[in-house]
Formats: sequence, C-alpha cells, structure tokens
Amino acid sequence: MLDTLHRRINETIEFIQDRTPLAPEIGLILGSGLGGLADEYTDQTVIPYREIPHFAESTVAGHASKLVIGRLGGKAVVTMQGRFHYYEGYRMDEVTYPIRVMQKLGVKNLLVTNAAGGISRDLRPGDVMLITDHINLMGTNPLIGPNDPKLGPRFPDLSEAYHPDLISLAAKVAADIGLPLKKGIYAALSGPTYETPAEIRFLRAIGADAVGMSTVPEVIVAKHGGIRVLGLSAIANQTDESKYSQTKHDEVMAKAREIGIGMLPLVRGVVREL
Repeated sequence: MLDTLHRRINETIEFIQDRTPLAPEIGLILGSGLGGLADEYTDQTVIPYREIPHFAESTVAGHASKLVIGRLGGKAVVTMQGRFHYYEGYRMDEVTYPIRVMQKLGVKNLLVTNAAGGISRDLRPGDVMLITDHINLMGTNPLIGPNDPKLGPRFPDLSEAYHPDLISLAAKVAADIGLPLKKGIYAALSGPTYETPAEIRFLRAIGADAVGMSTVPEVIVAKHGGIRVLGLSAIANQTDESKYSQTKHDEVMAKAREIGIGMLPLVRGVVREL
C-alpha cells in the first residue's frame, strides 16, 4: 500500500516537473470563490486536475479544478485552484493527495483558504478570519491506516497546527495594508448539508468561531509532512440559530468571491514576505 502511494506520488511529480522548470517552496489552496489570485501569476503553467496522474477532480461550483504553478511576488508557488472534499465521495487519502505531492515538490509553507460560516457573534459576513486552531468533527482522520515514517511520524503533534510565526506574519501584513483581521477557531464537519440550529449551538458551546467542510484534512497531512501552515477563512455567511434562516450555496459563493478580492493584498503580502 505504501509502495503504491510512493509510486503514485513519483509519477505525479514527474508529470508536473515535465511541464514547468519552477521548484515551488510555497503552496496555496484557494477555496470556494477565492481562485482568482492564481490568474495573476507570471511564468504560469496551468494543468487541469483531470490531466494529472492520480489527482481527483473538484465537482463543486466555485472550484476551478486546476493546478497552477508560477511566480507571485517573485516567489515560486504551486496552487490548487479549487480543492477536493470528503463529501464529494472521495477518500481522505484522495482529498489530501495533493499535499503529499506538494511535500515531495519541496513546499515548506502552505497557505490554506476557505469560505466559512461565522458562528462567533463577533464575526460578520465579509470578515477575514485568521485560523488559530481547529476542531475536527469530520468523523475521520486522513492519517488513519499504515504510517510511512518517510512521510511523517505515526503520532504528529498538532498543538501548533497553524504555525505561530505565520500567524504573526499575516497579522503584520494585514495591519500594514489596513485590512481588519479577526482570529478564531475553525470547526470542520463532513457536509454536504449546512448545519442545523442545534449543531450551531453545539459548535458555539465547544468554542468554534467558524464552520466549514474542508481545510482540516489538508492541514493535518501538511503538519504530518513537516509543512508550516497558515489558514484564512472568508466569512461568507452568519449562522444565527435564533433566526432559522436558510443558507444558500450560490449566496455563499457570491460573498466568498467578494471577500476574496479584498483578501488578495493579504495573500500577496504574506507570500512576498515568506
């Protein structure tokens, strides 16, 4: 099983390296509505996921389903323009496979973005939340199964899943550009249903500030592989259990795209400073 994984990773790496001379040390995952940043890259190579050996393909509206390699702020970056989700029916090893590829490519820092629902009463639609920690409520873990010490330790420590130096860097860049930045804890559920009012009350009670259906699997695997992680949530809707308001995906995506435009200077600045 592990030999098969290494063979697949090597085949994917060979395919990518045949198409670009760049050796990225920074990885980005651009979540729902936030994929426009990759359009700014120079020396750009764009590869649809369906062409990449052993990659899955995003089936969700708002995800472009492309791997983009290029330069941003003078730095070589590899970017997932759209991600894979557990709720799409993919296994966790398929959801997180691109992180293993990034690890083998030499990525040292990973910036993960997502669209999330605000649970904290201090968060409003349009806010950008710097993820300081997470709660995994997806019912599984991407590291279940045999462990290969060449990829990472059997029992990785997640006390600093989101690297404190990167959190400080993002806060500094946000202050320099005048972008209000909130901080909070992200809870990941499997989806694809949005949360019930009772679930929102539960999430708030256990300390979650925002909720979504992604990010945590990728972060766990990145941490397992020794990659430093920075996480940003675009708060696309307010989850208020007292109003019993319906959450609609197209409205969430529209708000995420709007917030994504405002986040671009922050992402650019962080990449430039890494």
